[in-house]
Amino acid sequence: MLVSVGYLIIIISVFGGFALAGGHLASLWQPVELLMIGGGAMGAFIVGNSNKALKATMKALPTVLKGSKYNKALYMELMTLLYEILGKIRKEGLMSIEADVEEPGNSPIFTKYPGILSDHHITEFLTDYLRLMVGGNLNSLEIESLMDSELETHHQEGEIPIHAVAKLGDGLPAFGIVAAVMGVVHTMESVHLPPAELGVLIAAALVGTFLGILLAYGFVSPLAAKLEHNLHESSKMFECIKITLLANLNGYSPVLAIEFGRKVLFTTERPSFIEMEDHVKKSKNK
Repeated sequence: MLVSVGYLIIIISVFGGFALAGGHLASLWQPVELLMIGGGAMGAFIVGNSNKALKATMKALPTVLKGSKYNKALYMELMTLLYEILGKIRKEGLMSIEADVEEPGNSPIFTKYPGILSDHHITEFLTDYLRLMVGGNLNSLEIESLMDSELETHHQEGEIPIHAVAKLGDGLPAFGIVAAVMGVVHTMESVHLPPAELGVLIAAALVGTFLGILLAYGFVSPLAAKLEHNLHESSKMFECIKITLLANLNGYSPVLAIEFGRKVLFTTERPSFIEMEDHVKKSKNK
């Protein structure tokens, strides 16, 4: 929603300002310039990225138009799930969660938290490390090292569409110049025309530079920044799980373990200690 609002502000400000200054909006409609800029940039985008990067970018771009799902309610749901799992381990032992970990979709614990269960990346990350805790013979340092490696991989994969979109934005002004130069070449070969017509051709050529810069800094490059912000938000879910499980492995009670996890969240979404405690109590009474 905010992306659409931002784009609308850009369009109204730039084109509205041009019109208020006495410019004719029709003169900015240059489909041939758009073809050269857009086609050239798209071709360079395809050449400069692997098939994996192209697929990742196409998959990531629609997410920027949606509001963030990483809100306080989702984090509270995650931490309550962790509290319930760790509480069951504390009371009944690690083997008691084996069935929950193997089939989270049929688990009476996981199914209480559909927001977490619907995200297969989060569910897989959580169940994988719970499975290691149940069946593995790893200490907390070994599990932490493995978690760090997986989180680094997650971050690197998340950066693929960010870099692809950022490079596309960086290249658009250059393609705008290419379109402008082509327009100037066309103007120079048309010097036999009257001055008024030459002026129209020069104006059309200059629109190429304008469009390249506007598309780069007004539309494409901000998408890369938005994708980067989304990546940081998604990483917080994994970090919360990591810190909570490690705290439990180091001997802390479920209450203190989720407090460790709560502290890594951004302050804008982080529930207070009292909010978290009340939410956990209500969940226990259900």
